[in-house]
Amino acid sequence: MRVCVTGISVWGPGLEGWARARAVLRGEEPHEETERPLPVPPFLAPNERRRTSAVVRLALEIAREACAQAQCDGATLSAVFSSSNGDGAVLDSILHALCTPGEDVSPTQFHNSVHNAPAGYWTIGQNSIQPATAIGLYDGSFGGGLLKATAEAVVEGKPVLLCVYDRPVPGPIGTVRHTQHNFGVGLVLDPVSGKGTNLEFHFDPRPCAGDWPRDPALRRIAEHNPAARSLPLLTLLAQGVPGSVRVDCGAGHLVLSVQP
Repeated sequence: MRVCVTGISVWGPGLEGWARARAVLRGEEPHEETERPLPVPPFLAPNERRRTSAVVRLALEIAREACAQAQCDGATLSAVFSSSNGDGAVLDSILHALCTPGEDVSPTQFHNSVHNAPAGYWTIGQNSIQPATAIGLYDGSFGGGLLKATAEAVVEGKPVLLCVYDRPVPGPIGTVRHTQHNFGVGLVLDPVSGKGTNLEFHFDPRPCAGDWPRDPALRRIAEHNPAARSLPLLTLLAQGVPGSVRVDCGAGHLVLSVQP
């Protein structure tokens, strides 16, 4: 399958926004592994904005920036949201309430616990009636989301927004599902415009963990956050050079070819 990448967004430690991440991945600025507060989504009404969790704010920020980079209206795009952990903090809070005598489960927490909560906030905030899908594929969630979004774009013949994101999980679950940092990546994939960077790939059914960033600090981020498995592809896109990378996709892997 082949599409053009017309919009890119990133949020991670020292990689807040595509402009900063691009400079770091091109080697023009040093990488400082610092965490900044997640932006509040400006397009949500105050009531919805108050109910958002950190995972929702992470997903909405990368969706917003990818659409801005592509100079397109988010309300016109189908969207695929992909996350390995979902909202682990909300799940931990609900499990704590269930195990605590006299403590009730918050309706807002229950509302935010479903895997498609960020997709729901996005369509509400954009006043969109376009399809929005939420999936998860453990450590292969970036590859799985990319495969789903690209297939949808090619079959439907129209651009699709891809958002992949993950945050650390607190509490007992976090002791067995180790995830570090906030990390999210967004891509607008266009099969018809011919603008942007060409991205072509195929699915290889053989299991493979994919390629890793060469920079040791970026590799540590990728090893501890499934969404950051996108960093080798983002590096090629930032540097504007042709190349290929492999990305974990569950039972198999994707072989991606980038052509500026």
